[in-house]
Amino acid sequence: MTAALQSITFKALSALLVYPGASLVDAVGEIEAALAAEGLLDAQHHAALTPLLNDLRTLDLYELQERYVDLFDRTRKLSLHLFEHVHGESRDRGQAMVDLAGLYDAGGLMLAANELPDYLPLFLEYVATRPRAEARGLLADTDHILATLEELLTKRGTPYAAVFAAIRAAAGAAPMVLDPTAPCVPETDDLAALDAAWEESAVVFGPGESLGGCSVDRLRTQIRAGARDARTVTA
Repeated sequence: MTAALQSITFKALSALLVYPGASLVDAVGEIEAALAAEGLLDAQHHAALTPLLNDLRTLDLYELQERYVDLFDRTRKLSLHLFEHVHGESRDRGQAMVDLAGLYDAGGLMLAANELPDYLPLFLEYVATRPRAEARGLLADTDHILATLEELLTKRGTPYAAVFAAIRAAAGAAPMVLDPTAPCVPETDDLAALDAAWEESAVVFGPGESLGGCSVDRLRTQIRAGARDARTVTA
């Protein structure tokens, strides 16, 4: 399977993790088609994504946005910023950001002014542009974070857990096995600390329908381009 075919899946999964806006809701059909276009995910993972796709299609937009914020913006443990789980507030985080931005630049992915390079949907955008072996290596480096997020979201009973399971499956990672005897420890909401961190990083919310960057419109354009590439390869 070619890198062009593979890229459609990671771009579609990236789109599912951005802040829900009108563009994302309008793109659900395209995302669903992209996930089914190449066979990178098996029937089980496709089925697991259906509840989230249906919610995006049918629920009130404000309800979708409130649910998203409650999940990903109210506790550091569920942050979609990768380095939050590795460096926290240490000085090493700044250099890690610079290094990752340099990796994107070398690979031809240009960042907007308000985009933080460790934002998971943006990282998946970059992964989608790489050959399969390189993409799997990049995702293997973050699998401990992805697996932890999948576990926490599964325990919360949210359909977003299926996105992380699909990312890990597409990357070739071993499926997560939950321990039914393990106690469920509630996450601590630390909004004051998060507010301070967001203020320092000057991330722009709202206009453009992005959260920490990663425009849904840009992803839709890339998904369409990937689908055209796929048709060219298979023709």
